[in-house]
Amino acid sequence: MERTYVGDLKENIGKTVKLEGWLQTLRDQKKMQFLILRDPTGLAQVANFKPNDEELAARISQVNPESAIIVTGKVVENPVVKLGGIEVQLETLTVDNLAESPLPFDPFGETLPMLDYRLDWRYMDLRRPINSLLFKVETLVQQAMREYWSQKHFVEMHSPKLTSSPSESGAELFSLDYFDRKAYLTQSPQFYKQMAMAAGFERIFEIGPVFRADPSFTARHMTEFTGVDVEISWIDSHEDVMEFQERWLQYVYQRVKDEYGDEIKEIFGVDIVVPEVPFPRIPMAEAVRILKERGYTIPAEKKGDLDPGGEREIAAYVKEKFNHDFVFLTDWPATVRPFYHMRLAPDSPLTRSYDLIANGLEITTGAQREHRADILAKQALEKGLHLEPIQYYIDFFRYGCPSHGGFGLGLARLMMVLLNLNNIRESVYIFRGPTRLNP
Repeated sequence: MERTYVGDLKENIGKTVKLEGWLQTLRDQKKMQFLILRDPTGLAQVANFKPNDEELAARISQVNPESAIIVTGKVVENPVVKLGGIEVQLETLTVDNLAESPLPFDPFGETLPMLDYRLDWRYMDLRRPINSLLFKVETLVQQAMREYWSQKHFVEMHSPKLTSSPSESGAELFSLDYFDRKAYLTQSPQFYKQMAMAAGFERIFEIGPVFRADPSFTARHMTEFTGVDVEISWIDSHEDVMEFQERWLQYVYQRVKDEYGDEIKEIFGVDIVVPEVPFPRIPMAEAVRILKERGYTIPAEKKGDLDPGGEREIAAYVKEKFNHDFVFLTDWPATVRPFYHMRLAPDSPLTRSYDLIANGLEITTGAQREHRADILAKQALEKGLHLEPIQYYIDFFRYGCPSHGGFGLGLARLMMVLLNLNNIRESVYIFRGPTRLNP
């Protein structure tokens, strides 16, 4: 007999079906047993009349919550049943895997343990419907991204994650032995994205792992995460990159709202608001002035940059002034930007770059790149870099490369913003941080 999902029971009234899932609850009464079975599509009540088969009833009494079970039975209408007004009258039950008792914690209890403990038992925590919906939404988010890229004639690439030199500097790098020499896990596919521009691909994207040896313990940092990267040729400025990104994100939000808006409202309590374009744009110099006027002091060590509190304060200003949840902070000082960001003008202290702040959280850095080999080398030296380790990269621009730019977006941070999550650990399948390598 083929499996039937709980979500399809209404189309099978009067038929005998096979359900496969977890025993969420067992109500063992004097003459009746009610099993609440859970599968990825929902909950179903399975009813067993004990006197019909006392041996079966005895076996059911020994099944612990969260055991993996297979049941067969007839689907009948029962208006008193809260789970859709239908139930399954049990015929057979097989325990596929008996859960031990007690559980590490009850994923369906009224209260949950602290997040770090739940991460120790992540597969149990993921059984909660809120997590099931999260990853359905994340799947759609990536599908919608690809749909938009396809419409705009992008090519997907997969860059190497092992490299002989850092992509930007020697900071925040994981190193490892690579036969007879040292190798590094890539911080970003940046150099390889630009190589694709030199190769004439013109429009490329990648969704892949990124590694940062960042000893941060904040609610927004990870040592391994999924990066979403885009690079586009034949642009005039970073404005072209921003215009692409805002329309791309608008498309993604609309797809999510259309398909999961009601479920997200019910389970996360979030109304998906499709952002209007264009997003507000604020040059960094103006952002610093706005923060000063609002009484916010940027920490001294963040000169030319913003701290998380500053990002939230700018977001509050944008919400008040523009009623918008997104803002591009543009024209960053070269002192806080990588050497490959193009300057606004020759010898300008500012770059053609931006950060995208969403609901007070930075989710993207983007820029027009410097595509002239001589200027690129000059800017690298100004940053104190040695040219020899990155000469292969500078060589990309020696034999004809169009003007280009792009951005990198953190998928987990986008999910945090989309679903209003407080901690990035809740927005990823398995979290990696400075002290966490298991599970």
